[in-house]
Amino acid sequence: MGSDASPDLAKEDLQAYLATAIVAARAAGIVIRDGAANRAALKIERKTVNDFVSMVDKGAEREIIATLSAKFPDHAFKAEESGESGTSRYTWIIDPLDGTTNFLHGIPHYCV
Repeated sequence: MGSDASPDLAKEDLQAYLATAIVAARAAGIVIRDGAANRAALKIERKTVNDFVSMVDKGAEREIIATLSAKFPDHAFKAEESGESGTSRYTWIIDPLDGTTNFLHGIPHYCV
């Protein structure tokens, strides 16, 4: 974080946040990998024109939120699929599967 970082936010806090974010992203990655192996069976919904959501997006998001909230129960979330939850000084912004259209077409350019 740059000079905008809160002066009372310790480096150890930031390291804990990063470590937990990595664990959450890897848990979501497992959901996405498993979904990619069963892509033909996925239920897909259209949010808007050319904007899709699958059960993989939702499952990955659930994994991320579960992982983060287990470690930081007082944090809030702004998640692409489920919206906002909680109020806190700390808010996690979550895009569980960035590149859903690529994912759905089998193009291997997507990420957590």
